[in-house]
Amino acid sequence: MRVLVQRVKSAQVVVDDEVVGRIDPAASGAPHGLLALVGVTHDDTPATAKSLADKLFRLRILDGQRSAADLNAPVLVVSQFTLYADTAKGRRPSWSAAAPGPIAEPLVEAFATALRDLGATVATGRFGAHMEVSLINDGPVTILLEQ
Repeated sequence: MRVLVQRVKSAQVVVDDEVVGRIDPAASGAPHGLLALVGVTHDDTPATAKSLADKLFRLRILDGQRSAADLNAPVLVVSQFTLYADTAKGRRPSWSAAAPGPIAEPLVEAFATALRDLGATVATGRFGAHMEVSLINDGPVTILLEQ
């Protein structure tokens, strides 16, 4: 599993002109939130999702080297199979390392659920949909987590 994390001032996901997920940290009293783009590969498990959710929630990348857990920062979780693109050969990426939808979707949901179980406020995109993701990246801070 790969999670590309961005520290944001706000973020939202739109599908078919409808906002399906949105975080506005300032509205909840937090200076920042996190956008988590989540990619799943074939050997990932619910334990992998839970472990990475815990790592993300406690990652000290917010103000004063604090974490989302410390600041009650919201998280927007968006499935992103393209994190497993293989561009080693030619000009056309291979997606063979990305898990197919029936495997990936429950694991992305397990990741979001694990964050909620830790106490995070979580919004999500819509799995498998064409999503328009907009954000205000703060810093910018972008970190790749893998397990």
